[in-house]
Amino acid sequence: MSTPVAPVTFQREKIGECQDEIRPLLVAHWEEIAHFKDIPLDPDWEMYRQIEATGALRIYTVREDARLVGYAVFFVRAHPHYKASVQATQDILYLDPPLRKQLVGSRFIAWCDAELAADGVAVVYHHVKLAFDFGPLLKRLGYEAIETVWGRRLDE
Repeated sequence: MSTPVAPVTFQREKIGECQDEIRPLLVAHWEEIAHFKDIPLDPDWEMYRQIEATGALRIYTVREDARLVGYAVFFVRAHPHYKASVQATQDILYLDPPLRKQLVGSRFIAWCDAELAADGVAVVYHHVKLAFDFGPLLKRLGYEAIETVWGRRLDE
């Protein structure tokens, strides 16, 4: 006998609607994927509010029985190199671990893509941590690997 699954919904929200609920998920996400654990998590909420006020921020959420269980945040704007092309860059993407094996992530990313396309976005970019590679999922959704990002600590 299978366990019933609570209804999962996707929606666009504003910072003011989800900021308090998103904090514990951000901490769990940071603990899971942060590469430099000595740099404390400290979101610049005011910067996000300012970007949202310009229309250049999209916050999409996943809720299970109204409880926040995932999110995707994108910066959306004309690309500085291609000013006629509106592009979205994923800032952060998270889904509670129990939902990752239920195709919720795949459905959520596809839903975000449809929402972004409806807003006139031509290209979407996702940043993928090497240690938490969801590239195969993106490939199944039609994405292709384009760049590799390298980082170096200069403050040590």
